[in-house]
Amino acid sequence: MNTDPLPLAQALIRCASVTPADAGAQDVLADALTRLGFAVTRLRFGDIENLFARIGTAGPHFCFAGHTDVVPAGAGAWSAAPFAGELRDDVLYGRGACDMKGAIAAFVAACAAHLQAGPPRGSISLLITGDEEGLAVDGTVRVLDWMVANGQMPDFCLVGEPSNPGRLGETIKIGRRGSLTARIAVHGIQGHSAYPQRADNPVHRLVRALAALTAAPLDAGSDWFEPSTLQITSVDVGNPAGNVIPAAARALLNIRFNDRHTGASLTAWLRAVLAQHAGRFDLDVTISGESFLTTPGPAVERLVAAVRAVTALEPGLDTRGGTSDARFIAPLCPVAEFGLVGRTMHQVDECVPVAELRELARIYRAVLAAFLP
Repeated sequence: MNTDPLPLAQALIRCASVTPADAGAQDVLADALTRLGFAVTRLRFGDIENLFARIGTAGPHFCFAGHTDVVPAGAGAWSAAPFAGELRDDVLYGRGACDMKGAIAAFVAACAAHLQAGPPRGSISLLITGDEEGLAVDGTVRVLDWMVANGQMPDFCLVGEPSNPGRLGETIKIGRRGSLTARIAVHGIQGHSAYPQRADNPVHRLVRALAALTAAPLDAGSDWFEPSTLQITSVDVGNPAGNVIPAAARALLNIRFNDRHTGASLTAWLRAVLAQHAGRFDLDVTISGESFLTTPGPAVERLVAAVRAVTALEPGLDTRGGTSDARFIAPLCPVAEFGLVGRTMHQVDECVPVAELRELARIYRAVLAAFLP
């Protein structure tokens, strides 16, 4: 059993699995897991390759979750080929090294180390999607549906997203804010700007509505979450003529919200403010995820203790940042996030020091020992 995550991390990086392409990444992972004794189930939904692997049939059931898809290399000049998995000065370079093929390799290395003592007490599984960086429609959500239907739900899930801002061991994420995107169209009557009485200017009403929406903070935060935020990200009229009052005006906004709100309550609030200030309008809302929190308790403390034992740091419990696939897992079982330092994720020359990669594998091994002693 290879307990070094480096060779697998390199093999995964060498698969150019830019969403929605898989490029053989899940074949590489399935082969490594099969050799460890995992029962591997390949789950293709739409164009997306997903994988569920499990060893053991009893409880407790501990699950690692992550994704083999990556963002494009981008237009910047890399010092190393982005899909070569190049090792230079004890640093591994490549798209996905940090987010999050390195963590997946550490999952497998930790499992290999844990299984050296024999079959696990309980079960270990991996939920690996190819659709985290994309639309997130045919990935984790669909695999979770399959897991529920087949009696495969874990007792605890750890997502390997980069969670540490500067040093491995600093931060465990135990929740995330929700995300709501709203598309607003305010309708008026087109006319000549010299005769405003014959028109109905939707821009004026949209501006009043946006001013009302941003007039006061949504909240002051809560016990585990920072304040919710509303950001106007676009105001669009598409009017090239300075002497024409347009027929419609549009805006786009995003709300990152804590546990004082739900997507439904914020949608109702948006609709009420628009009804007061905007007159005739259309509102289209997309909720990519509700806020969630894994309340600190014995399970979270086991995770904290495992990180502390390897790194000698006391990890903070945090809910900041964007969304992750943990939002889909949270309604079904307790979930937390812990992975590499995220300093270079999605950047040119994404990389991870090999020492950090191996330390992460040791932490995951300690986590398995804590949950499946």
